[in-house]
Amino acid sequence: MSPDLVIDERELEERFIRASGPGGQNVNKVATAVQIRFDVRRSPSLPEAVRERLLRIAGSRVSAEGILTIEARRFRTQERNREDARERLVTLIRRAAEAPKPRHATRPTAGSQVRRLESKRHRGELKASRRTLPDADE
Repeated sequence: MSPDLVIDERELEERFIRASGPGGQNVNKVATAVQIRFDVRRSPSLPEAVRERLLRIAGSRVSAEGILTIEARRFRTQERNREDARERLVTLIRRAAEAPKPRHATRPTAGSQVRRLESKRHRGELKASRRTLPDADE
């Protein structure tokens, strides 16, 4: 994945399952879809910061026990589905390995403050013009 982040093959658990979709008559006989399971919480290969970001990025693909599951069933062969699943795992881990850019607090510009107050004033005048005034002879 990157020079400082390598995941051992033994940390991945692959299962082949039957896939719906393309495959013709083979679709009911051959298990071509791949399910890769990776234990994010117990992986010794991931630094803590990457682990936390990966759990957040993966979302519903991670179980309560911290196991990330990726299913690939796009292709008709086991090998291509295996490559697809591994590429998707690598992409997720690479995204998690990128540290988020720190946000620097900024102040609103003088022009934006004036525009905001002007729009609020305009909206208030518009609402005020809709009000019905009581009759003067009462």
